[in-house]
Formats: sequence, C-alpha cells, structure tokens
Amino acid sequence: MSDWRARATRASRRPFTRPTYPTGHGNPHPAPEHSMDPRPDHHDEPSAISLERSVVDAAVYRDGRRTGTPSSLMEVYRELPGKPGTMTWIGLYRPAEAQLLEAAERFDLHQLAVEDAIVAHQRPKLERYGDTLFVVLRAARYLDDVEEVDFGEIHLFVGPDFVLTVRHSQAPDLSAVRRRLEADPALLALGPEAVLYAVLDAVVDGYAPVIAGLQHDIDEIETEVFGGDPQVSRRIYELSREVIEFQRATRPLLDIMRSLEAGFEKYGTDEELQRYLRDVADHATYAAERVDGFRQMLQNILTVNATLVSQRQNEEMKQLAEAGHAQNNEIKKISSWAAILFAPTLIGTVYGMNFETMPELKWAFGYPFAIGLMALVCTGLYLVFKRRDWL
Repeated sequence: MSDWRARATRASRRPFTRPTYPTGHGNPHPAPEHSMDPRPDHHDEPSAISLERSVVDAAVYRDGRRTGTPSSLMEVYRELPGKPGTMTWIGLYRPAEAQLLEAAERFDLHQLAVEDAIVAHQRPKLERYGDTLFVVLRAARYLDDVEEVDFGEIHLFVGPDFVLTVRHSQAPDLSAVRRRLEADPALLALGPEAVLYAVLDAVVDGYAPVIAGLQHDIDEIETEVFGGDPQVSRRIYELSREVIEFQRATRPLLDIMRSLEAGFEKYGTDEELQRYLRDVADHATYAAERVDGFRQMLQNILTVNATLVSQRQNEEMKQLAEAGHAQNNEIKKISSWAAILFAPTLIGTVYGMNFETMPELKWAFGYPFAIGLMALVCTGLYLVFKRRDWL
C-alpha cells in the first residue's frame, strides 16, 4: 500500500449519481438501499447542501505534519494535486445522503461503497475499488449504568492521498485517534494506511472494556442461577443477544486483518506498519476468542439453569404429591370413622320407630340385642378399615 503515498493520476471525474432501477411502467425508482436508509430524505432541501455541515475535522498533512485546516472540501481538493507526500483526512459524523454524494464526487468513490455508507447497518468488511479501500468497522462500548453494550459503526474510504471517515456513532472517538497520530509524525508520514491502522487499533482497544463488562455480567448471572433467581432466564437471554451481536462485530474483523496482511507484499506496506497491523490482528483474535468463549459459557449456563429449574419443579411436584397423599389419608380416616358412626345411628333409628307391629318391641332381650348389634357392626367396620390402612 506504500504506492498510495505517490500521487496517482486520476481519470476524469464523473458526477456521482445514485443508481436507479426501471419499474414495470418504465419509471425509474431508487435502488433498494435507498428504502433502507434510516436517515431523513433531503430531496426537498436546496442543492447547495454542503459537506461542511457534518465535518468534525478536516486537515491536510505533509510528511506527517498538519499543514492546513481547509474550510471547505473544494479547498482540500485544490491543495492535493501535484504535492507528493501530502494527504488529507476528513472526518464526518452522521452525514446526510447529499453530503456523502458530494464527497463521492470529489474523491471519485465507487457508488456501491457509497451506497453502503449511506444505508449503514453493514457487517464489518474490507473491499477494494481500484486504488481505494472501503472498510466497515463495528465499534462497541460498555455502558456501566445500564449494564448493556452499545454498538456503533464507522466507514473508512482510504485512497492514495486521502482518508474519509464516516462515523455513525459516538464510539470510537476519532478525535483522540487524530491527536495520537499528530503526536507521532513518523507514523503519520506513512500515509493513509497509518490512519487505517490507528482507527483499527482504536476500535479493537475499545473491545477490552466491553469484554471486562460482559465477564462481570456472566459472573453475576452464575451467582443468580445457583441462587434461584426467577428473573435470571430473561437476563441470560438478553446477554446472549449482546454477545451474539458482539461476535458479529469481532469475527469479521479477523478476515479484514487477514486481507490486509495478504496485501503487505503486493502493495509494499511499510515494515514498521506491518508490525503494528499484526499487533492489532493479535488483539482482534484475542477479543474474538473471548467472545466465542462467552457465547459457549452462556449456553452452558442456560443449560444448567434449565436443569436447576427442572429440579426445583420436580421438588415442588414431589411436595405437592406428598401433600396430596397426606390429604388422602386424612380423608380416608374421616370417611372410615363416619362409616363406623353411621352404623349405630342407622340401627338406633330403626329401633326408634314407634310401630305397634314392629318385631322385638316386647322382647326382653331387645335392648341388649340392639346394643350388641351396634357394637358388632362398628367393630367389624373398624377391622375392615384398619386392614386396608384407612385407619
């Protein structure tokens, strides 16, 4: 990539237009990406919308030192031609579509890359369009107050003598990256690829606090799982979603670093810059491995939680069964005694009837017979219920 430091002769620039597709009635309509653009449409605004509205910082560098801070994109474009060793770095924050189209026309950016930058919500990737690299990165930061991971997105257009950064989130802080590079002119003198390295390094370094925060959350979840917290399943699910999203940010980064490393020899990347990029690759690999480990840990925790919940449910069912069994025993006892007491009541009721023709009314042994019959029936019922373990 060292040939980027040499001024390349550019072909004549064509006005950048968004591609359109014919409809069934022959009327063109915007490309599918346009309907996915979450930002407001600016077609009704004046055509003089300037790129400067969303410019965070713009600077021209020569041999690693800032030589100017242009006030307009046209001024940047005028200063570059015919000045070897000079590059510009323009930082944009959430630009409107018209602003990106203006930048695309000024720097001859490929329309497919611009479409991706307009739509945003892209997966991390690296694509080469001629002598320009288009890189998409997903930044992340851990929010301690709500214990959540906030994801951002940054797009980089890295050309022979320019870097255009399009930031769609607050993280990472590219102003800190710029200050770091400007404090090291020798590194900044390596050209646009040095800016790419610094941004990559900032994004990967930003993963470290996120990894620490997720590890802390997982430790808390483990405690809640074994403590029987009923809300832990929801927290495991929410954290799993964050880890999966984090994994989508880190895993493709490894392919980006491999692609850059594969082009070291072809594009003559500076030897010192190669070491820096390999260091970033090592950190990115570590981050990706930790995130993969988090996902596996959460799957294991979810399995353990399901097992513990099942065990608790079995214990509850066992307790309910035991309570039901005890209740049945009590019902048996009550029913048995009720039957025993019902027998003398029945006999006494029969003998309590005042009929003249009723047998045994004038029998001398009638009363002892009735008492004996009651005792005999009650004893018989008691023995039957006792034998069946009802009493």
